[in-house]
Amino acid sequence: MVSSESTVQESSTLTGWYKSSYSGGGTPQDDCLEVARGHATIPVRDSKRPAGPALAFSPGSWSAFVAAVRRGEFGA
Repeated sequence: MVSSESTVQESSTLTGWYKSSYSGGGTPQDDCLEVARGHATIPVRDSKRPAGPALAFSPGSWSAFVAAVRRGEFGA
């Protein structure tokens, strides 16, 4: 599933994709990420490119990123 660069070349082959409830209204211009549940790594892709590549994060790295977002470390 994951290459040495921590990417999945065709993310459409994975299941369990979802968008955050904080995502925009679903228009093609929305800047949204999707995350897939149920995998050893955490795949993340651009919602506008569902057949494109996805980055794969270790569970610890993804948890640290989400915690930093919740703390507001990335600004608006």
